[in-house]
Order: sequence, then C-alpha cells, then structure tokens
Amino acid sequence: MALFHLITGWIGYVLMCLLGLILIVFLCFCLYIKYIHLKYDHIPGPPRDSFIFGHSAILGEISNGRVIHDKFLEWSETYGPVYRINGMHIVMLFVTCPDTTKEVLMSPKYPKDSLVYKGLFNLFGQRFLGSGLITAHNHDAWYKQRRIMDPAFSSLYLRGQMGAFNERAERLMDKLADMADTNTAANMHQMFNLVTLDIITKVAFGVDLDLLKESDTLFPKAIEMCLKGMVHYVRDSTFQLYPKNKKFINEVKESVKLLRSTGRRWINERKMAIQNGEDVPKDILTQILKTAGKEENTENEDEELMLDNFVTLFVAGQETTANQLAFAIMELGRLPEILANVKQEVDDVIGMKQEISFDDLGKMTYLSQVLKETLRLYPTAPGTSRFIPNDITINGIPIPAGVTCFFNSYVCGRLDKFFEEPLKFDPERFHPDTAKPYYCYYPFALGPRSCLGQSFAQMEAKVVMAKLLQRFDFSLLPGQSFDILDTGTLRPKSGVVCSIRHRGQTAAA
Repeated sequence: MALFHLITGWIGYVLMCLLGLILIVFLCFCLYIKYIHLKYDHIPGPPRDSFIFGHSAILGEISNGRVIHDKFLEWSETYGPVYRINGMHIVMLFVTCPDTTKEVLMSPKYPKDSLVYKGLFNLFGQRFLGSGLITAHNHDAWYKQRRIMDPAFSSLYLRGQMGAFNERAERLMDKLADMADTNTAANMHQMFNLVTLDIITKVAFGVDLDLLKESDTLFPKAIEMCLKGMVHYVRDSTFQLYPKNKKFINEVKESVKLLRSTGRRWINERKMAIQNGEDVPKDILTQILKTAGKEENTENEDEELMLDNFVTLFVAGQETTANQLAFAIMELGRLPEILANVKQEVDDVIGMKQEISFDDLGKMTYLSQVLKETLRLYPTAPGTSRFIPNDITINGIPIPAGVTCFFNSYVCGRLDKFFEEPLKFDPERFHPDTAKPYYCYYPFALGPRSCLGQSFAQMEAKVVMAKLLQRFDFSLLPGQSFDILDTGTLRPKSGVVCSIRHRGQTAAA
C-alpha cells in the first residue's frame, strides 16, 4: 500500500512538473508573440482577431463566394502600399509599392520564403514539387537548375517547335468543328485544358497523348487530383488527420506517383536513346538532357530534381495557360467590339493560312494586348513571396529583417492607382505606344526568378487563340462566372461554356 502511494505520489509530481513546464513554454511563446507584435506593429494593418492566432480566422473564411484576394485588395486600399498580417508568431507583409517590388524581385539577395515554398516539397508525404524551379529557395541550387533549363525555353529554341504548336492546336480546331456541326455546347476551359496538356507533352517530351480523342485517361486525371490535393494541403494543415479524407489522400498520393513514374520512364528512355546514338526528337527534353550532360559535378539528386521540374511543368504550366485562354474567351464573349478588333487583326495577319509562323505571332499585337489584359484581371498565379534577410524601408516605413513580403499580382492589377477603371477590360492599356506600368504588372513574376515558361505559354496561347478566332464565332451561354482556388489560382467556375459556329454561319443555323 505504501508502495502504491509512493508511485501515485511520484506520478502526480511528474504530472505537476509536466503541466508546469507546458505552462512555462506557453508563457514564453506568448512573450515571444508579444515581442513580435512590438517589433512589427508600427506597420499598418487590420486589427487582429486574436492575440495568439492573429488574422488566421479572417484568412480562413471565404464565405458567400468571396475571393480571399479581394480581402487583400480591400486591405491594400485601406492600409496603403504595405500592411502586415499576423498568424501566431509569423508576420507577413503585403506589398504594392512599385519601388520595393523592383528592389526585391529584381535582386537575387532576397530568396523565396522557405516557409511558403517548402510546404510543396511533399504532398501528403509523397515527394511532389520537391526542390524544383518554383520551390527551390537556395539561390545556388536554383541557379544550377535554371542554367540547365534556360536554353530549352528560349524563344530561339521554341521557334523550331512551331510545327508542334500548330499541329496540336489543329486537333482542337477539328474537335470544335465537330461540335459546331452538331450544335454541341463547348466547355472551353475543359477543351483548353486538354489541348495545353497535349502541347506540353508533345513539345516538351515528344509524347503523343491525343487527349482530345482520348480524354478519359489517367494522366489528366492525375494532374487534376494533384491540384485538388494541393488546395487542401496548403489551406488545411489538419486535413490529413481526419479518417474520412484517407481515400482522397491515397488517390492524390497515387496521382503524384503516376506523374513521377511516368516522368522517370520518359526521361530514362530518352537518355538511353541519346546514348545509343538514335534519332531523337528535337524537343525540350532532348535539349535539357544535352545541356545537363555538359554540367560538371552532377549528382544522383539531379535526376530527382529533373522529375521535380517535370511535375512542376505539368502542374504549373498546363492549367495556367488553359485558365488564361478561358478567361480571354469569357471577356471577348462579353465585349463584341474588342472581339471584332482582334478577329480583324487575325484575318489581316494569317488570313486563311493553316500554319501560323513564329513571325506571325509577333505581328498580332492586339491579340497580345488582349492576352496581357486577361492576365492583369485574371492572373494565373496570385503572386510571389520573398524573405527579407536585412532591414529595409518600404514607402518610408522601416521594416526589420526576418519577415516575408508577399507581392500580389491580383491586387496590383485591380488597384485604381495603377490602372484607371481597373475592373474594365481594356486591351489598349498594353498598346505598344502606351506608357508601361511601373512594377505593378507581373503575371510571370519579375527578375531572375521570373517564370521560365513565359515564352512557351504565350506562344501556345497565341497559336490556339488565333486559330480559334480565324475559324469560329462563339457566344457565351448565360450565367458565366469564375472562381479562385484556395491556392490563389483563378479558374472559370462554369468552364466558360459557349455555343460554337463556323465563321460566317448564322446563329440560327
């Protein structure tokens, strides 16, 4: 009995010590949060909902169809070019100051924030984007990859891929012609998703998926599952703790495995073909492998990095261009005068030609303006973030080191101090003779970490859009709207559903 009392006494003592230790840790954490508040509270910002959780409750709410980036826009209009938001001990600054945007994004000394980008290394424990070009925050590691990838994505090299761009776009035109002949409504976002993935697989890897005929295949479904999984993974850290989500999580993990295993197979097959002296396609993969072969000090990790970029290319490159095209169609469907102008330019430049040349793309300046204006209102990514390792000053406000700055392209594109009547779709903003926006328009980011696939994406978009405008008339079905995913990516909610007609065919026909 005495032993029992002794044991229970010791257990009680240990529990009391443990509770005391937890209390001390909690108090120290609260003191640290208070220190962070004192350090950064001179920066304007909305009132916190909670001492500990800061603005987390507001950021977690997207109710009544409201877009979270519209809240960031509202705060930017209220609190100015820089404001802070808090989440426990973390402070993030939202910056719309053009001078700071230029200073930070154009310089390699401000790395991508590891807290933001390391979260996508894995997806539910499965290696996802890894340390690829988007997620790599170490400058030297990123620069080595970029040096290998750059030649394959240069405009000069992509010029030689115009045949593949045209061929894949023609398949979409054939599909739309069938739909026009049968008076079938076209979900343009879905069509664009398939053709952009077809273009990427052909131009980048020499693989013919022909998704417009065989759309019910594993590959596009795997990409869709990865995107859905990324939304939940980024937005809800507790998502994988609930048993009801286990089936979905397993499907996402299998989708990631499929993408990586497919990429590994395609890359290894091409490496073997090159080593054996076989004729190989002069595509992006071949160019990357040849450039990588010239690098010194290659490591086993380089293969995984190549797979990271393989997944990044499909996840970041396919849906983003599809979104841009779908939103462009949505706006052109609403604005007949702009539609007439861009059709006239297409007719003047390419006429009845089936094959669009690289030089033709440069002549379609108004189409470029339409696509740029689409990205201003509907950027394919919400922005980018950088870690600030040194003290800086933003708009006269001293900013202590150790904070993350987020540069939101959605917000900048909708601020009236940068763009007059910002909600009006007006391609004339980007006329060659119009003054260019000063570091407030960056749909592909800026500086050394700007999007590698920018030229690829815009060549692809112009070829597809020019062919569509050359061949077809279209009108939006009622009720078209859009949504923004939790990751910040815009996506047409309804898919932008149109009735399609051959040019010159009347609507009644």
